[in-house]
Amino acid sequence: MKKQATYLLFLFLLFSGAALAGRKVEDYSKTINLFRENETVAPYFKSAYGYAVFPTVAKGGLGIGASHGKGQVYRGGKVTGFTSLTSVSIGFQAGGQAFSQIIFFKDKSAYENFTSGNFEFDANASAVAITASAQASGSTAGSTASAGAGGTAGTQANADYRKGMLVFTIAKGGLMYEVSIGGQKFSYKPAG
Repeated sequence: MKKQATYLLFLFLLFSGAALAGRKVEDYSKTINLFRENETVAPYFKSAYGYAVFPTVAKGGLGIGASHGKGQVYRGGKVTGFTSLTSVSIGFQAGGQAFSQIIFFKDKSAYENFTSGNFEFDANASAVAITASAQASGSTAGSTASAGAGGTAGTQANADYRKGMLVFTIAKGGLMYEVSIGGQKFSYKPAG
């Protein structure tokens, strides 16, 4: 089983590197605004050196699990590069889920560590799970929408940088729910 997981990880990393080639900047403003409008997350947009955004990370498993997502890295509000996320896990698991993820870099050192090429969260890494509750109202003058924090994990007290990075996730759907991000591997390619 471990040999199969190693093989799967190799294929995912190979796919991730190929997926970065020839990428163009995409509009991730919808996902960024979802995080920005959350009162728990909003302050980090002002204080962080930069951030990486993954609009959709798909995760599934039945004994052996895997996840994958593509994202963009930002500094000063501008895209500096492209990234992809991949992980493989072994253990009791069944189901699938999709979520959005943002990683804040506290300082230049954390940003450079992430963008050095290949970065991996250690097994103890975790994310702060927040929920987005869409509240919309319509009128002839237009519509408004907002997102709010919910759940026990969505509090400022639980949002601390670890090794210069801070991760938030918002579940989009599915039957697996966890905030563990240990083992996520990232590849990076500068824009331009």
